Amino acid sequence: MIRSLFLLIISLSSLYHPAALQADIIDDLSSYFKAGNSKEIAKSFASTIELIIVDEEDVYSKAQGEQILRDFFVKHPPIKTSIFHKINTNPNYRFGVIILNTAKETFRVSITMKKFNTSFSITELRIEPAKD
Repeated sequence: MIRSLFLLIISLSSLYHPAALQADIIDDLSSYFKAGNSKEIAKSFASTIELIIVDEEDVYSKAQGEQILRDFFVKHPPIKTSIFHKINTNPNYRFGVIILNTAKETFRVSITMKKFNTSFSITELRIEPAKD
């Protein structure tokens, strides 16, 4: 009986893994992109972020990055998103590619995240036209 209880506790504890709780951060970001919610996306920005949007590239503060992303959503209202690729096996690094469909064109959104303290922050966000 005690052995069975011990095995049950071990098996359940393996299901709970702190990294697994944030493993779906790319899923969350995908839904924020679909909603065009620059404020929620910017909450995940590092204090400085490298933004590459179409042909413009620079390093911005969190607030500047949010404004630039908001302007992008005004020009390109999102219709739908789908996750094309994600890497969530490294405990200190996350990467995802989201396909963003807008009214006029389709974009490929690449998100690079690094772990700072206990949570992941976006260090690079790249939005470029999707190649057909």
